[in-house]
Amino acid sequence: MPSETTGATGLSGRYATALFELADDEKALDTTAADLMALGSLIGESKDLAELIRSPVVSREDQGRAMAAILYKAGMSPLTQRFVGVVAENGRLSALPAMISAYQTLLAEHRGQISAEVVSAQALNEKQLNTIKDSLKKAMGSQVAVDAHVDPGLLGGLIVKVGSRMIDSSLRTKLQRLRLAMRGT
Repeated sequence: MPSETTGATGLSGRYATALFELADDEKALDTTAADLMALGSLIGESKDLAELIRSPVVSREDQGRAMAAILYKAGMSPLTQRFVGVVAENGRLSALPAMISAYQTLLAEHRGQISAEVVSAQALNEKQLNTIKDSLKKAMGSQVAVDAHVDPGLLGGLIVKVGSRMIDSSLRTKLQRLRLAMRGT
């Protein structure tokens, strides 16, 4: 039976679509989304965890056991635990962050929202996220689901991606432009 879900392509999109359909069948879309957001935060905050999911040296079995223990300890739902277990078993943990992002995009589309990715140098608080959501809502004309990430390399500012549009107001980019402008003179 063909999927009615659209917008997810590639490897991460296929996995995200499968998880989305399972979560929809189990009436667990929001629970799964919360689990994935928490997991994404864990990956972003822990260098060891990020290294674990990317390491070709660690066996699939060891990766799977480690992820199972982390997810259990974090209180993730059984569906999320099974999903990550399958991802580990298939040797695809390195694509997990992209799968999380694709799932969030699918959920936003399902709800009639636009999905935006916001990258900042430091974690944004609730007030800052709400301000960004309100600004994007005014600019886009519809509800916006924000997927926030942290990249300390930005130094300051934000990078906002909505669909194929990107607004880069990061300090790193501004410094690069200044450097290029100074070389030209």
